[in-house]
Amino acid sequence: MSTYRLTATRRAPVTKDYKAFHGRNFREIPQISRLSRELVEEIAVVSQVFPFKVNNFVIDHLIHWDDAPSDPMFRLTFPQRGMLGDEAYGQVASALARGADQFEMKRLVDDIRASLNPHPAGQREHNIPSLEGMPLRGMQHKYRETVLFFPSQGQTCHAYCTFCFRWPQFVGPSMSRFAARETGHLLSYLRSHPEVTDVLYTGGDPLIMSTRNLANYLLPVIEAKLPHIQRIRLGTKAFSFWPYRFVSDPDAPELLALFRRIVRSGHHLALMAHFNHPRELESDVVQEALAHVRDTGAEIRTQSPLLRGINDDPAVWSELWRTQVNHGCVPYYMFLARDTGAHPHFSVPLVRASEIYRQAYQQVSGLSRTVRGPSMSATPGKIEIVGVSNVRDERVITLRFLQARTPEWVMQPFFARYDEEATWLDELAPAFGDEQFFFERAAG
Repeated sequence: MSTYRLTATRRAPVTKDYKAFHGRNFREIPQISRLSRELVEEIAVVSQVFPFKVNNFVIDHLIHWDDAPSDPMFRLTFPQRGMLGDEAYGQVASALARGADQFEMKRLVDDIRASLNPHPAGQREHNIPSLEGMPLRGMQHKYRETVLFFPSQGQTCHAYCTFCFRWPQFVGPSMSRFAARETGHLLSYLRSHPEVTDVLYTGGDPLIMSTRNLANYLLPVIEAKLPHIQRIRLGTKAFSFWPYRFVSDPDAPELLALFRRIVRSGHHLALMAHFNHPRELESDVVQEALAHVRDTGAEIRTQSPLLRGINDDPAVWSELWRTQVNHGCVPYYMFLARDTGAHPHFSVPLVRASEIYRQAYQQVSGLSRTVRGPSMSATPGKIEIVGVSNVRDERVITLRFLQARTPEWVMQPFFARYDEEATWLDELAPAFGDEQFFFERAAG
């Protein structure tokens, strides 16, 4: 893989030392002493199963420790008892209490993880593309226009979200993770698929990488000058969890120079920023980071799942969208927590989700109404919950595809029986006595 050099005008950096804590050393966090012994033990148990990582910026600037454990940013980053079912929690707690050896603990934890639907929505069965019969494990191609690429050096994050649907990327066997070490196969695949217009670099978080390493993944695609590749996207939580990446990290000037280079090449560059709560936008350094990136010509689009106990309130969402627009971002998606990992702990019923979206939408101006949702990223595609309707004297949930494996399904409405408890597509039944939804019939 070639190494790319970037130059940029430097300024005196504001030094911020990055420090991360994991499940194995979380007791070293100074604020942990403010939590009850019971809560600390719960964190220790749950972090055996789910990945846990948090850094000093989150600890010092985002979490209101006086409100823990109910504080939304605490719940966003620290494992909670409810993330594991009673049986699994009891098994892990018992194993820890009796001092089970590492081999017994690994077998137990692996079995629990395997039961949590670690790769939802056909990620391994349907999304992995192939080139000349060879599966490309570091890529996914679910929707016609967009290819996802997983750079191997970007398969971690500055801190881990408790709800993350990619949690197996951080704790699963290396052979089962999505990761690619170089771009050769990506370029070959793109050359053979002229229908692809967008490449999304994801993870993990590609902005965990140094600028030099990031450039080694981005610039080969830019310099290939493939006429059909028009847009580059970077999925990131760095604005919230480590905004110094764009402001005062040693290679922040080179990072911004890389963004400018991509924009000047004629490609549209979009950073797909994850903000789950308005508090993540309050810090001056976060706002400075957003301004720096926008000054490069890149676009910032924002998205988040709807999460019980974190942001399941219309007022939170309306404030989130308004604040994002005020800082030049484009609200993009309200997702629903995917059916993996701790989904039962964070999920919101579809009917309630639709009402939260509707009420929040009513409170903002047209500039914030670019946001779409609430949306399930399910096996057949991204499905929007449009709302509750009365059709043929039956109360139904109206849905439609925003994206689909079969493009002809996009924007086609369909109906499910009204169900106040359903949290995911597989819990819904077709309305009007139908045995299958239209896309199930089409799939045969």
